[in-house]
Amino acid sequence: MGTFIMISQFVLSLTILVVLHECGHFFPARWFKTRVEKFYLFFDPYFSLIKKKIGDTEYGIGWLPLGGYVKISGMVDESFDTKQLQSEPQPWEFRSKPAWQRLIIMLGGVTVNFILGFFIFSMLFWKNGVDYIPMSELKYGIAVDSIAYEMGFRDGDQILQVGDLKPERFEPNKIIKTLLLEKNSTIELLREGQNLTLDVPWDKRSILAKPEMKNFAFMGVRTPTVVDSIIPGSGAESAGLKVGDKIFEVNGQSIGFVHEMIKVTKRAAETSFRLGILRNADTLFVDASSDKHGTIGILYPKFKVENEKFGFFESLPKGVVAGVDLLTTQLKAFRQMGSGNIKAKDSLGGFASIAKMFDKTWDWTAFWRMTAVLSIILGFMNLLPIPALDGGYVVFLMIEVITGKKVPDKIVEKATLIGFIILLALLLYANGLDVFRAFGK
Repeated sequence: MGTFIMISQFVLSLTILVVLHECGHFFPARWFKTRVEKFYLFFDPYFSLIKKKIGDTEYGIGWLPLGGYVKISGMVDESFDTKQLQSEPQPWEFRSKPAWQRLIIMLGGVTVNFILGFFIFSMLFWKNGVDYIPMSELKYGIAVDSIAYEMGFRDGDQILQVGDLKPERFEPNKIIKTLLLEKNSTIELLREGQNLTLDVPWDKRSILAKPEMKNFAFMGVRTPTVVDSIIPGSGAESAGLKVGDKIFEVNGQSIGFVHEMIKVTKRAAETSFRLGILRNADTLFVDASSDKHGTIGILYPKFKVENEKFGFFESLPKGVVAGVDLLTTQLKAFRQMGSGNIKAKDSLGGFASIAKMFDKTWDWTAFWRMTAVLSIILGFMNLLPIPALDGGYVVFLMIEVITGKKVPDKIVEKATLIGFIILLALLLYANGLDVFRAFGK
């Protein structure tokens, strides 16, 4: 059921993005009295699932869910229908329109993607605000996983500075982004009363670019094993644990913090654990069993999570800033891939990788946040100067605007074919990586 919900969210998000992107081409074309022959969600080689002609335009849904398209009269596109180009240009054709109108038509799709992404981010800021953990809540420092440990972080470290910034909030994702994308990736720490600088080498931090690291718990808040409450009917209740008990030992291994306890118990289901507890001045040993989910039934004190609220007009620029930050991150990631610091095979993924970015439970906030991310990435990718993408057509139009001479249709046609082959190869490569990952290769 979880997989079905995840795929359903992916398909719905893709449908929204494709339809609105194509509307970004469709409406400017109609405003400039350019004939649109087809408007399709998904591709329709050989046949379509649904189609209906209204006026000069055939609207439909194809069977191949790789995007969508609008077919504009008199334009060289991925359909490679060049018969119409053999006759004289007609007033309603794309090729007969002024360069500035064609430029607006071609930029319409990515413009919609960017505006949509900015708008969704803004509305999420307005509705939900921003949850964050103040650095003051890290009284016991951070808790690190095995990968963070390999990089040089240690349990109990206090973070003083990340790159060029002194953080006021505990944001592990920003630390990951700094390690992956920034030139100044040093982390200033306070460890056992001593200041030190951690400079993680590339072979240690490049692992964070791998797809399996997307939801990995890199580091968290270090929380002591003091019982705050007990779930009724749990193994902890049966064992007689009480609020205020301090767990110091599990199966003979000394612990003091929650993440240490999890490492020992490994969330094993229906297993009995010998717990050493301190209750006031007494030391006790009890046996507590986990349930089928691997939990004993203990809740620990929660660290304080603040929420920063924004008014409607405050949220609008915040959404733009969030979108621009995402674009900047993409550009930095491309730069790191170009320099060889991040391997393309570690960071690329196909439809399966994208689908896994959605939750397995239906959460509208998470859904819209991911849709905003994908919308901006789709706009960015479409702006790449590759023929067959919007960015490729824009390059040809900019050459025409600068030189005053139109690039011959034959050159555009051949370039589009080459670009289409490149895109198809990238698509096969990215989805092939998903297949290899699925089989653990």
